[in-house]
Amino acid sequence: MTQQERAVRTRRDLISSAADVFNLRGFALSSLMEISSRAGVSYGALHFHFKNKRMLGEEVERVAFQLLHEIIERGQLRDHPAPLQLLVDTSHRLAQRVAEDSVLRAGFRLGSDATWDGRIDLRQEWCNWVESVLRRSREQGCLASDVVLEDAASAITAAIVGFEVLGRAEGNTDGAWCSRHATTRFWDLILPRLTSGMAVVDFDTAGGQVKAAAAQS
Repeated sequence: MTQQERAVRTRRDLISSAADVFNLRGFALSSLMEISSRAGVSYGALHFHFKNKRMLGEEVERVAFQLLHEIIERGQLRDHPAPLQLLVDTSHRLAQRVAEDSVLRAGFRLGSDATWDGRIDLRQEWCNWVESVLRRSREQGCLASDVVLEDAASAITAAIVGFEVLGRAEGNTDGAWCSRHATTRFWDLILPRLTSGMAVVDFDTAGGQVKAAAAQS
């Protein structure tokens, strides 16, 4: 392994370790000493890559932002024949990745941390995308006429992000809140309110593309 490869690996390990500690303790109570120890990196090596804890927090948030956009961009909204199904599938994919990826989870965690003043708001990014999907659905005549886009997007964002908050609450260690079952039940509840002229049976509330990908893996 070259020196450059080692440096890249060390930086990646530090970001992953910082995410774990931020998820566990929040930003204010996280220490650089614990982060470096968990990463198996010396305190001096940590400071070579990140001068302070804030720089680490910003990098965790930046990587989480990239991960969120990878999830969003997997579903091409333009010319998609069923925007609401795309929204359902993407919400399942997001919930699954949040449960599995500590960096993405930490990005959302920092966004709700009163001691953190970040430049990126993952919740707002997700909300903006949800609203764009709902708008596209309205253009196709699939959204009920009395649905207010902003209100619906806020409710969907609150639910999907809220599952993550409930999932990391003390004592909730079984992953039930971020499970496909929880997300499916949410869509079973809300889709009848959103749709216009379409029955809920026309949708796969369990996330069709997500299930297909899981079956192939």
